Amino acid sequence: MQAIGLRPKVHVSADGSGVVGHAGARLLADLADATGLTAAYSAALRSLRPRRTGHDPGRVATDLAVMLADTEETALASLRAARSSAQEVAWIQAAETGDGIPAARAGGRELPGLVLDLDATLVTCHSGRTRRPRATVPADASRSAPSRTPTPAGGVAS
Repeated sequence: MQAIGLRPKVHVSADGSGVVGHAGARLLADLADATGLTAAYSAALRSLRPRRTGHDPGRVATDLAVMLADTEETALASLRAARSSAQEVAWIQAAETGDGIPAARAGGRELPGLVLDLDATLVTCHSGRTRRPRATVPADASRSAPSRTPTPAGGVAS
């Protein structure tokens, strides 16, 4: 199995450059990988990733666990309150319809139970350039090649 999306290597130095907060979270994720926890999650959740498409559910579960382990207690309390509120709304809606929560459909199949489809992609862009890129338009238009205009006879005049 080919691993994709590996985390970049950690380089430790004492010069104070490249200092980041939450470095322990990265080490926790590396520990999960080294002990086989991520691979075990991947094997247990393999059915959620048909035909090896999308993100590896084991990696997602590990990253989620690391994120929660690194989250402040006040943020966790906010997450608990949001979950409780959403659960209350779901149960009220189920009671109002009288039919319970309708089954979710994916890939032409009904999925039993309550399905929460959470999908997010965070994209961080960074350029390591230290100088400005070259201009793509000539600075002096008079130095560019002469333009050629079509003639009425279908030829090209200079």
